[in-house]
Amino acid sequence: MLRVLSVVGPILLTIYCLVDAIQTPDEQVRNLQKVIWIFLIAIAPIVGPVAWLIAGRPRSILPPGGWPGSSGSSGRGTSGPRGPEDDPDFLGRL
Repeated sequence: MLRVLSVVGPILLTIYCLVDAIQTPDEQVRNLQKVIWIFLIAIAPIVGPVAWLIAGRPRSILPPGGWPGSSGSSGRGTSGPRGPEDDPDFLGRL
């Protein structure tokens, strides 16, 4: 079983990273050009995919501006939905 995983694991990792690199928009790829990343992932079986996951993938899966419907930064350095206890309008209606 361990022999199968040692062969199938790197193949699946390489396929996942190739598909991810191909689907990533050119302007979001970090550190190298997209074509070079695809070539590196395909040529170096373990090193290429791991390098893509660490250094090439976009940092965030969120669209620019944060979560849809959010009002941006809440002053704490984070963006995203707020809880009811953080919303003064909600507390005022209680």
